[in-house]
Amino acid sequence: MFCAFDGPPLILRLYGTAKVVHKGDPEWNELFSLFKTLPGARQIFDVTIDLVQTSCGMAAPYFSHTKNREMLSEWATKKGDEGLKQYWEEKNKMSIDGIPTHIVSQCG
Repeated sequence: MFCAFDGPPLILRLYGTAKVVHKGDPEWNELFSLFKTLPGARQIFDVTIDLVQTSCGMAAPYFSHTKNREMLSEWATKKGDEGLKQYWEEKNKMSIDGIPTHIVSQCG
């Protein structure tokens, strides 16, 4: 779901299926090259969209973007590859709903 927080009100919902692509997957380099480099990047979701719906968004509040936070990039750069792998091993082996992420075996 995407919301317009400035300009005309709009909510956009995308429905479909997604496949996670990790650093160790063959598609990683091709997909990762489409994005700005982000230290600590660990996965890309390749989404096949089946349905798109919009709604008015008239209740979505206005928000102003003042600046990006650089804390995550700085943290990941400081950790380095081995530190990130250790962190993922400790914190990210399972999703919030208990599904194995395979992040350590695919990104390590």
